[in-house]
Amino acid sequence: MHLPEALPKAELHLHIEGTLEPELAFALAARNGVELPYADTEALREAYLFSDLQSFLDLYYGLMAVLHTADDFTELADAYLERAARQGVRHAEIFFDPQAHTERGVPIGTVIEGLARALDRAEERHGVSTQLIMCFLRDRPAESAMETLRAAEPYLEHIVGVGLDSAEVGHPPSKFAEVYAAADALGLRKVAHAGEEGPPAYVREALDVLGVERIDHGLRALEDRELVERLVRERVPLTLCPLSNVRLRAVDVLEDHPLPSMMAAGLLVTVNSDDPAYFGGYVGDTFHAVHEALGIGQEQLRELARNSFLASFLDHDEDRRARYLAEVEAYEFD
Repeated sequence: MHLPEALPKAELHLHIEGTLEPELAFALAARNGVELPYADTEALREAYLFSDLQSFLDLYYGLMAVLHTADDFTELADAYLERAARQGVRHAEIFFDPQAHTERGVPIGTVIEGLARALDRAEERHGVSTQLIMCFLRDRPAESAMETLRAAEPYLEHIVGVGLDSAEVGHPPSKFAEVYAAADALGLRKVAHAGEEGPPAYVREALDVLGVERIDHGLRALEDRELVERLVRERVPLTLCPLSNVRLRAVDVLEDHPLPSMMAAGLLVTVNSDDPAYFGGYVGDTFHAVHEALGIGQEQLRELARNSFLASFLDHDEDRRARYLAEVEAYEFD
């Protein structure tokens, strides 16, 4: 049975730390001698009720305390890849937050090598090609981001690009201009969260000051007609995360999400899961949800899947991209 959620797709906005399911969190806590402030997995699931981005981030970063060893990061990534493959993901560009780990005393090499171990065998084990994007925490000083970039240099063979995430308001993209210039000099691709909580001006800064190729989220770009026209004209991809937007109150209910109007405007939008363990669904679940709640039809779902591969960093392997796109076109819905 061919369901919307099984449509071949790429996932371009996925924080690996946000795939930490309660069961794995408790298993890693037991392995590493970490005491969690929750009685059991159900109590932890109940804690996944957020009032805003900051309350989510407090839990999100607190729970990372269970991640200590390279094996922990390998297991985390393997668990995500197994779920993603079941939901039609053929290619994943995965974010990780090294500062959230190095600040806890976990060496950056431990994080990267653990993730790389899972990603290097992802195609063989799960049929998923992968790339790794290192994100900077925007609520930390720009100097910390630069130190992180320098610390990652011995591991750049595993990293395709850099991103910018965490609490957006008060931390404009321009704060990280020098870091992104340094990343560009190293040949890294560039993306950034912008226009989720922050204003349309943050989207402009990400494009003009940081030189990003994709905007992660970008919802508030709709408030600026000239910006929307530019994004359409320049074919700048937006990596939307509808379930995340609802859980973090950027949108009140999924039925109000602007995805249909963004598609109608000609924006190159993709649909992703963001932090699926926390937001109620992986990317296939998200495709199903927008199909049900927003009336996104089968051919529009196909367009979203097509966009995901077009927006991906598969420039080095156009044959692979073409194969994935052919899978999208050949997919038959029931």
